[in-house]
Amino acid sequence: MRIGFFTDTYFPQVSGVATSIKTLKTELEKLGHTVFIFTTTDKDVNRYEDWDIIRLPSVPFFAFKDRRVAYAGFSDALKIARRYQLDIIHTHTEFSLGILGVEIAHALHIPVVHTYHTHYEDYVRYIAKGLIIRPKMVKYLMRGFFKDVDGIVCPSEIVEHLLQSYGVQQELRVIPTGIDLDKFERPEIQKEDVVELREKLGVEPHQTMLLSLSRISYEKNIQTVIQAMPAVLAENPDVKLIIAGGGPYVSELEKLIAKLGVGESVVMTGMIAPSETALYYKAADFFISASTSETQGLTYLESLASGTPIIAHGNLYLDNVIDKKMFGTLFYHEPELADAIIDAILATPEMEEAALKEKLYEISAENFGKRAYEYYLDLKISNDFSREYLHEESFVAKASQIPFVIARTASNLPKRILVTTTQQTRKMAKLSLTKIKSIRDNLD
Repeated sequence: MRIGFFTDTYFPQVSGVATSIKTLKTELEKLGHTVFIFTTTDKDVNRYEDWDIIRLPSVPFFAFKDRRVAYAGFSDALKIARRYQLDIIHTHTEFSLGILGVEIAHALHIPVVHTYHTHYEDYVRYIAKGLIIRPKMVKYLMRGFFKDVDGIVCPSEIVEHLLQSYGVQQELRVIPTGIDLDKFERPEIQKEDVVELREKLGVEPHQTMLLSLSRISYEKNIQTVIQAMPAVLAENPDVKLIIAGGGPYVSELEKLIAKLGVGESVVMTGMIAPSETALYYKAADFFISASTSETQGLTYLESLASGTPIIAHGNLYLDNVIDKKMFGTLFYHEPELADAIIDAILATPEMEEAALKEKLYEISAENFGKRAYEYYLDLKISNDFSREYLHEESFVAKASQIPFVIARTASNLPKRILVTTTQQTRKMAKLSLTKIKSIRDNLD
């Protein structure tokens, strides 16, 4: 397939969205597909550095200066998309490039799928202090955007549940973002490297190291972890919290640490190099997070890939990921956090190799890429069928041929996806019949 990604954020910008897009691009290319990125310009890169990355003129977004919005080059993007003969478009933003991607998909008569990456209710407070867009307005804005897409990728069950509550009618498919396991398994990191880092951070061999690693912002809720520390230390004084990262909420956390008098047990490291992330995970006994704003949370997966269990605020997504005690401990109310930490320290068993191996494939980038392609294939078959039969006189007669259309398409596909295609036949036939009925009712 030839796939077009449309996104307002991409490397060198640093974000979970940019990482997810890069990961998916890499995995799809490993499967033999070609992926083109349509994104914004960036002062740190040459606009024409890569033939498969199309950068449109852009300006910083007024509410988030490190994010950009395209303002020109739209007609050129359509010409390029047509020249590249895209089979499907995958949008990753609901704003400038996302809207453009939808319009181009319609112009080229190809399907468009969208990934809903961001829980906007947690971020509208940054836009004119919440005076322009209020949380209750988000669902109406999103429904307006979604009405023009063919399907929606939900990175977790949290997003699926959220969009269902919005009243979104499009098909929702949960496909969690996977991670590159090689970046975190890192067999070259030796025990002495771990010991050296713990000494550098002031963590004694007998102490339990809790690691918080994220952007330091209000919605990450690191303040709740700090507030739990006095109760934890009263039960177990040999616990140390390491907070790695930078962001706009650093000074507030420093004030809170001083106010609670836990400075000897809480260390803020500032930003760390990406190359050191896996080492930090491996040095920790537990990764900890009290955030409730994550639509998925790649740091949880990174920790597990590093062999480190987590302590986190439970949600629909983590309930599925942390399905064994060896993978971590979940809490559901902030007052329970201190008890969850004590329980995790006392009762978390060693990770079993077989169960860990199965979990790692589940959260892998490889699995992510394969599942995304399966969805593309479903949408393309459905779209091709709808176009072929849209103007036929006899809808029911043609519907009976759906399995044969799919089988004919499958016969031209690589062997590795024939099984997947066959499994999807029954579901796609049902989906196409539903579309046919809708079309026929509208014509009547």
